[in-house]
Amino acid sequence: MYEKPEPFRNRIDMARHRFGKGEYKYFAYPLPDVVALVREALYEGLAPIANEWMSALSLDANYPGELAAFLERCHSYGQSRPTPLLLHYRAGDYNCLHQDLYGDVVFPFQVVFGLSKPEEEYTGGELMIVEQQPRAQSIGRVIRLHQGEAAVITTRYRPVKGSRGFYRTNIRHGVSTVLTGERYTMGVIFHDAA
Repeated sequence: MYEKPEPFRNRIDMARHRFGKGEYKYFAYPLPDVVALVREALYEGLAPIANEWMSALSLDANYPGELAAFLERCHSYGQSRPTPLLLHYRAGDYNCLHQDLYGDVVFPFQVVFGLSKPEEEYTGGELMIVEQQPRAQSIGRVIRLHQGEAAVITTRYRPVKGSRGFYRTNIRHGVSTVLTGERYTMGVIFHDAA
């Protein structure tokens, strides 16, 4: 009798690792078809922008036009574990501010998909983005993702045009405390993990 393989490679309890409170599960290879298709399509649209960002910051990076070629690069650096994940939060859960860096090879974008209905299935639980500007106070932004909506966010920094050219500002993201109900999101990260 054929048994369908478990779609997840592991489950992480955020509190155990002091990442916050909640649970996330990384998908295993082979990724579910819909996750693989979304990851490939989004990468192809974002790769040219990633190359523009690196050029603006005078950083040596060349992202190939296809995800398969980029993943080959990740694997050559020992990064072979898939990083798309499903996140689950209950009332009282949250995610500390962080960056999703899993090795030396990093793609500058990731995408967060809202899977639950705010105000119907949960309250609170906003996506938080904090930008650390050089020699200035940090700027915080809040994004409320409705079911089916997605936000493209930077993995670690973005270029900002200043009076002397472009400079980079570091960015972290997290999730504010879920007040009631349960919140599910899917994160699509393009680089694989070591």
